[in-house]
Amino acid sequence: MYSSTCALGTPVKARRAADKTSKTPSPSAQEALIDAGLVQRFNAGEDAAFVLIMERYRAKIFTVTLGLLRNHADAEEITQDTFIRAHRGLARFRGDSSLATWLYRIAVNLARNRYWYFFRRRRQDSLSLNCALSEDNTGTFSDLVADVSPDPAQKAATGEFTQLINTCMDKLDSRHREILTLRNVLNRSYEEIAQALSINVGTVKSRIARARENLRALLAEACPEFSPESSPADWFIPTPSSYGRPTIASA
Repeated sequence: MYSSTCALGTPVKARRAADKTSKTPSPSAQEALIDAGLVQRFNAGEDAAFVLIMERYRAKIFTVTLGLLRNHADAEEITQDTFIRAHRGLARFRGDSSLATWLYRIAVNLARNRYWYFFRRRRQDSLSLNCALSEDNTGTFSDLVADVSPDPAQKAATGEFTQLINTCMDKLDSRHREILTLRNVLNRSYEEIAQALSINVGTVKSRIARARENLRALLAEACPEFSPESSPADWFIPTPSSYGRPTIASA
């Protein structure tokens, strides 16, 4: 049977297969390769490799701990503790999960311990607004309250909205805050969240759904004119009204 060949005599099917395997790795695969190389260098005695790991993940670890603890000083301390523990345990890192997931798991566990300590002491602080509006809307509440107008009425409206969201987010339990932070602030996949929290993917999805449902209900309770079935993104149009409040979008 006739088989077409390329100019150098390589069968076309074989050449196409080689092309597929030689494609540039995806961004996530590239990140994993970089992490694996750094871990290998550290375990070979190169301390500078751990400094590079810290530079790659410090901001992300701080973000997740801040979302859980709601206090900059505490988040900074937990971030430092995360890397101290990682430095001690990196020689035992087996690569069953990604380095990022391993670090997040350490940070979440430390933050959880700190959070429950604060909870027992009834410590209350403000909470980040970096939470997605809905599963199919990648915008955050911070996007809605961004100050894009010098109009005093608009500033008053967005300030009021910020306080409303802060109050309602503060009423969510810690599990819902942490999972929204992992999913919507750090943009982690369901699989990565499952590994970080030691739960299955189905539980991750259902917990995210419940967290958003509870947040919508809290917003509707705080402002009865809003329907709890609506997406928060549909509730406000960021334009000033005559009363200094965001205009309510039609349902």
